[in-house]
Amino acid sequence: MADRVSPRLENVFVLVPAYNAGATVEKVFDRIPAAARERVKRFVAVDDGSKDDTADALCRVQRKFPNLTVLTHASNRGYGEAEKTLLRFALENGVDVGIVLHSDGQYSPEKIPELLRPFDQGEADLVQGSRMLGGALRGGMPIYKFLANKTLTALENWAFGMHLAEYHSGYMLYSGQALKAIPFEKLSHSFDFDLEMLVLAQVKGLRIAEVAIPTIYAGEKSHLNPVRYGFDVLSVVRDYRRGRYHSM
Repeated sequence: MADRVSPRLENVFVLVPAYNAGATVEKVFDRIPAAARERVKRFVAVDDGSKDDTADALCRVQRKFPNLTVLTHASNRGYGEAEKTLLRFALENGVDVGIVLHSDGQYSPEKIPELLRPFDQGEADLVQGSRMLGGALRGGMPIYKFLANKTLTALENWAFGMHLAEYHSGYMLYSGQALKAIPFEKLSHSFDFDLEMLVLAQVKGLRIAEVAIPTIYAGEKSHLNPVRYGFDVLSVVRDYRRGRYHSM
C-alpha cells in the first residue's frame, strides 16, 4: 500500500541558496526526479550576490521550471543570510515543508522523496540528510573531513544530549511549524546556521529525523572555510552550555 500523504504537505517548497553557482545550479535542477517535481509546489532560489553568471543560469532554469521564484541579494551576505531570506519567503507563502537544496551538486536531489517520508508519516518536524548514515567514506569524503566530522559530532552529542550521526550536513528540511517555532532570524549569517537550527529544534522539543544520503564529491568548489567553521561549531557548543539558545 502506498504511503498516505498528509494534507499538511500540500505546500512543499524547494529552497536553493546560490552563490557563484553558474556552473552547477542548472545540473542540480535537472537531477530533480519526476516524483519530487510532482510534490513541489514552488521552487525558490536566492542569488546571494554572485559574481559569475548565476543570474543567467537561474533565468534558464525558469524556462524549465515556471514555478521557480528567484530572489536576489545585491551583495554577498553569507550562507546563513541566504537561508534566512529563503525561509522567510517560505513562511510568508504558507510553506508546509521547506527543503533546502544546495546549488553546488553535493546533495542529491534524487533523495527528495525519501527525505519527505518522515513528514508524510507524521514522524518529524525537521529532517537532516545524513552523509554519515549513507557511507561517507565510500562516497569519497576526504579522511580528514570524516575524522573532523566524527570528532565534532561526538562533542556535540555530549553537549546537546542528542544522538545524531552528524550535525554538519546542509541538506535540511523544515516543517512550517518548525520554522514558526525557531527564531531563525537571530541565528548566524554563516555556515553554522544549520547547526544552530538543529540545536534550537532540540531546545524547542521538536522531532528530528535523519535520512541517509550519498556523499558526493566531484570537484565542486566549496565556499566553506573548514578551520573557521570548526571554531564556529565550538562557539555554538559554548553558547549552548551557557544557556544562550534556551533563552531564545
